[in-house]
Amino acid sequence: MRVKIHWYNLLLNLLETISENKNATPAQISMAWMLCKKPWIVPITGTRKIMRMKENMGAVEIKLSNEEIKCLDSALNSMEMSEVFGGSKIVKKEVD
Repeated sequence: MRVKIHWYNLLLNLLETISENKNATPAQISMAWMLCKKPWIVPITGTRKIMRMKENMGAVEIKLSNEEIKCLDSALNSMEMSEVFGGSKIVKKEVD
């Protein structure tokens, strides 16, 4: 379990660092990363507060560099992903 926590902390630290550099929130960086992956991927967020909705919408203004995307991809590829709502387990892909 400690190994998993270590990887999660590394990812959180990376998100916080990029957030600070972009003057954004970690949530915005996460959504900006999703938006840059494929043009048909649209993050669906839910909120009960207008403030959070505006924060989420700010993600479209964030442009991640290729290096930032690569760092986030690498961090995520290094982590074991859990099954979500009974779905298939996500496994690490081999990169050619």
